[in-house]
Amino acid sequence: MKLRTTLLSVLSMLVLTSCDCETKKPKIAIVGVGVECSTFSPARTTLDMFRIYYGEDIYNTYPFFRDDTTLLSKAQWVPTITAWATPGGMVTRECYDTLLNRSLRLLEEGMPYDGIFLDIHGAMSVEGLDDPEGDYILKIREVVGDDVIISTSMDPHGCVSPRLAEATDLITSYRMSPHTDRYISRQRAIDNLLERFEKNLGKPKYKAWVKVPILLPGEKTSTRVEPGKSLYEAIVPIEQLDGVVDAAIWMSYPWADEPRNHGVVMVVGDNKKQVEQGAKQLAEHFWSIREKFEFVAPTATLEEVLENALKSTVKPYFISDMGDNPTAGGAGDVTWTLAKLLDRPEFKKASGKRLIYASIPGPKVVSAAKKVGIGGKVKEYAGAMVDDRYQGPVLINGTVERILENGDNDWVVIRVGSMQVIVTESRQPFHYERDFDRLDLKPREADIIVVKLGYLTEELYDMRADWMMAHTRGGVDQELVKLPYKRLERPIYPLDPDMQDPALEVVWR
Repeated sequence: MKLRTTLLSVLSMLVLTSCDCETKKPKIAIVGVGVECSTFSPARTTLDMFRIYYGEDIYNTYPFFRDDTTLLSKAQWVPTITAWATPGGMVTRECYDTLLNRSLRLLEEGMPYDGIFLDIHGAMSVEGLDDPEGDYILKIREVVGDDVIISTSMDPHGCVSPRLAEATDLITSYRMSPHTDRYISRQRAIDNLLERFEKNLGKPKYKAWVKVPILLPGEKTSTRVEPGKSLYEAIVPIEQLDGVVDAAIWMSYPWADEPRNHGVVMVVGDNKKQVEQGAKQLAEHFWSIREKFEFVAPTATLEEVLENALKSTVKPYFISDMGDNPTAGGAGDVTWTLAKLLDRPEFKKASGKRLIYASIPGPKVVSAAKKVGIGGKVKEYAGAMVDDRYQGPVLINGTVERILENGDNDWVVIRVGSMQVIVTESRQPFHYERDFDRLDLKPREADIIVVKLGYLTEELYDMRADWMMAHTRGGVDQELVKLPYKRLERPIYPLDPDMQDPALEVVWR
């Protein structure tokens, strides 16, 4: 009887142990800091400009956690901190150090981990620090150790430095510009990570990294048109090869004068031959089409674009004020374009074509407008509080038409002749039709809409009757050959158009 009882006890322990092994879930932390920074802008990005989420609030920032009810059950998730800011100037060192230290402290509190989902942009610049994302991931490695599998999601306009590539195990980027697939790509990074645990695969054996000496803006590499469309579509058949986990292409970011800024291709997987051939194939494709990249919409000087818009019989006619695009890193308060619009005789009278200008920061204008109310007159200066290199503050002298109390960033609309100038307390990109609808501006009925953007977001693109992009001044000036680069690795296309074909060597990371 004693022997039988002992055998039963051993069998029970084996069953329990087997069940524990089968049901054990990987422990995965979520962490990341993301922002895109122009080193050609005098602006600085500070801590108060970041949207910071902690703990379970992070789940609300990722729609796939809400839409896929099984995803949360697949791991023991430890959301720590994610912080994102609208693109802008360099991040202050104090801000970066604060976000880094919070990340490390919160990761330490939840240790140990099996995996990490690292959500970054990839084009952050920090005062006095080269390669911030490389620094960030290495500091994380020092805390969590080398055995933890890190899966990284990035923007294709980010920069994959050698040490970032070495310190991550899985890496991917968005495949559409505009980035309508940003959450699809983030979930792909998570799915890739979960698969390594579910199939007990461990870290991928091979990571191929290829430098492609190309540096082009998103306005020329949009996947709406060729050749960007076909280039990114070429990822899919490579990703589907046996032994390949993921493949990705980075265009990098042209408005940061840093050595890491250049195109990169990475392929990750367990079959060395397939990984190497896939990386080489994508890199060669990328290089072979470099001269075919063109702006996604017709471009010209501001004067030429305005002439076309004024002659147009369709509406709304969109004009992109590209040089000061805050969604690409511009300060958002350059007045160069607005000053020229206010000086145009076609818009001096109320009977002229209705033009909406979105937008310019001007806290004094907003304050004055709120004091006098709808229908009141204001005469106050706006803009050029951060970037006054091209034009000083402009005088807004007109009638208050709209006031929107919007928390800590109120908006007003000032009618000046036939122009409706949107003035905000702090910089405010206008991405969506609803932004204009909140001000009851009926944008589809406007003749001309000038927005501080490069390529239009999906909503504005769908709303346009016609569209041109104007070469304007600002921290993200599209005339790259005129920018004062000093630190880029040369030669690089298009700054060195006659350079010899590069080796496009696969480097194992």
